Amino acid sequence: MNSAEELRYLVLAAQREGNRILLDLLRPLGVSPSQAEVIRVLADHGPLSLVELGALLVCETGSPSRLVNGLVAATLLERIPALDDRRRVILSLTDAGRVKDVGIRGVEATLHGFIEQSLTVGEIESVNAILGKFVSGRPAGIAVVKRSAAPRPR
Repeated sequence: MNSAEELRYLVLAAQREGNRILLDLLRPLGVSPSQAEVIRVLADHGPLSLVELGALLVCETGSPSRLVNGLVAATLLERIPALDDRRRVILSLTDAGRVKDVGIRGVEATLHGFIEQSLTVGEIESVNAILGKFVSGRPAGIAVVKRSAAPRPR
């Protein structure tokens, strides 16, 4: 196995292991990692249109309609017709969604603590720089950069 192939598999393995841990931590809250990401993005940057939400998601390429539909059915999100265009909807967290966000933040803190116990601050910064370079200019990398910007005031 050459170095590039090893990197490819290590990135895949890290993503899968991280997702397994996250899935186990989120299970008591009744949301998937993708649903949790939607809730967190709306909590930090919402209310948003479907297109705006999609531009900030790493878990989903294209339109997050199916994810949103499930969260609306679970009464965690609501669709509000846009004032400027009745054909467009704005997505916002419900009270139940805001409560779920608090739980998700706790889960994320646990996961981040695990990462911080596994790696030094310098190692985390190095990996972030390397992976950031790898995904630079790609949709998921652009979403990470956009989400790094200060959250919108609510």
